[in-house]
Amino acid sequence: MNVRFVDFQSEYAELRDEILPALERVCQTAAFVQGPEVEAFEREFADFCGAKHCVALSTGTAALHLGLLAIGVQPGDEVITTPNTFIATAEAITYCSARPVFVDIDPATANLDARQIERAVTPRTRAILPVHLYGRPADIEPMREIAARHGLCVLEDAAQAHGARYRQRRVGTLGDAAAFSFYPTKNLGAYGEGGALTTNDDRIAGYARLARSHGQTARYDHKFVGYNYRMQGFQGAILRIKLRRLYAWTQKRRQIAAEYRKLLAGLPLDVPVDDARDECIYHQFAIYVANRSALAAQLAERGIETAVHYPKPLHLQPAYLALGFPRGTFPNAERACERVLSLPIHPALTPEQVTYVANSVREILSAK
Repeated sequence: MNVRFVDFQSEYAELRDEILPALERVCQTAAFVQGPEVEAFEREFADFCGAKHCVALSTGTAALHLGLLAIGVQPGDEVITTPNTFIATAEAITYCSARPVFVDIDPATANLDARQIERAVTPRTRAILPVHLYGRPADIEPMREIAARHGLCVLEDAAQAHGARYRQRRVGTLGDAAAFSFYPTKNLGAYGEGGALTTNDDRIAGYARLARSHGQTARYDHKFVGYNYRMQGFQGAILRIKLRRLYAWTQKRRQIAAEYRKLLAGLPLDVPVDDARDECIYHQFAIYVANRSALAAQLAERGIETAVHYPKPLHLQPAYLALGFPRGTFPNAERACERVLSLPIHPALTPEQVTYVANSVREILSAK
């Protein structure tokens, strides 16, 4: 049996009869950059998140960048974040000529450990940037309390968390603003690049709308130096179609995750802890295991694709060695990156495939 890590072909077969007419509408109106489909998606995604504003953008990285600028991050500032994330989280800070300040993760959840944040605050700190890793909401409430005490802002990196809930509220409304990615592999993925910034703050939304289009207030009238961070019309059309299915797809992912947890119980591996008050949307199903490479290789021999998210924490990436965080500084993040392995979890998986994956993991680890 072959089990793909992602299955774009099955998804497209399901959506084809809606996608092709939608793309035809974009072509007929020649609304290739922003336009009606993007504007409609902004309204629909804002409603989905429970946010006042959604500003559609070209990528999730652009959303992080504009989000940081909109909350006032300036050259020389510091932004506290996690080393256990995709590099775009830190890159966006660097784009602002600010400094990423890493704080270790909570080993139970793999998210930024709120208990360690306050000791990292300095007079230069401007914001806290938590990541809802793998679709599991970070513990935002204590972060907001810390931010309030020190006059900081909170920007959510919700790139992997479309529809996740924290204390009954969907992510995207928990901080001053939130950045989403619609990269094709995301739970809500475009057919290309895409991103969005959500917020309840009129000022933040207004800045992002101008900044995404060269700071332009009217054609050839530029209030400030901005960026070319606009969403394509095709992506808005596709995202509208997929957004209507996101709830059902999320429930399928959660069912698969529950089955994995049941079938993998008792094995020499760890799985991140879910808070019963929250709702993880399982962008990835991560396990933590010794000899990860050997397990991945043996699963591949059985036709099971896996992935590693992420193999090296940011403070040990060559791009960020100059920050001066040597190996051993963040032991929980380092251990997680050494042991993490993502198993297939997508709505096209059949019950038989889920059982096959779990039983294969069990047989391989039991043999050891």
